[in-house]
Amino acid sequence: MKTKYFFKGCLLVAMFALLTGCATGPNANPQDPLEPFNRSVYRFNEGVDKAVLKPVATAYQETVPSPVRTGVHNFFGNLRDLWSAVNAALQLRPQVAVENFMRFNVNTFFGFGGVLDIASEMQIPKTSLDFGHTLGRWGVPAGPYVVLPLLGPSSVRDTAGLIVDQQGDMVSEGVDHNRTRNSLQAVRVVDTRANLLRATDMLDEIALDKYSFVRDSYLQRRQSQIQPEEDRVWEEEK
Repeated sequence: MKTKYFFKGCLLVAMFALLTGCATGPNANPQDPLEPFNRSVYRFNEGVDKAVLKPVATAYQETVPSPVRTGVHNFFGNLRDLWSAVNAALQLRPQVAVENFMRFNVNTFFGFGGVLDIASEMQIPKTSLDFGHTLGRWGVPAGPYVVLPLLGPSSVRDTAGLIVDQQGDMVSEGVDHNRTRNSLQAVRVVDTRANLLRATDMLDEIALDKYSFVRDSYLQRRQSQIQPEEDRVWEEEK
């Protein structure tokens, strides 16, 4: 099954959640009217993570040498830089678009396909953007918070953005050989989870209600990314 069908399925999940019952009562979070549904999906994701993803990511971190893991992480980050450049251009942020495009070119041609992060050593800024950011930039409201199966925290707007993001994914759309594409996608998932091991361990220690902590952190972070720093500075100077 191609990745695009999975993302379309996630959008259908978000739409289904909107049509199902909402949380009610004085303690209901206005940004999370689908909390009962979301908590059930969150528990499902946690179960999959504990049974599969976390053990595999832990084994990967413990057995694969650090330089190799860094190279893998840099490779996938380099691919994201190109899509970030496209989204920066769509947001009419030329400086960020040029910076991300320069990062991609420098790391691709001088960093062995992005395995080495030469651009960071050259102090070229990195700004990660996706189509959800772009929609928000042009005034599309986030809509209710929603937890997607396997993918985790999102919103109705960001879930819709995933469909477009998938079209710009150089792994799922740029690699025709099924076995190679699936292998790359699997490695990317393991790399992403391995880089979150320390954060999730800290979350287990400090958060009384992990669901609420993750939700509030996600919503605050996404909102702060919609209005970039350069815009806030410009407004303060007016």
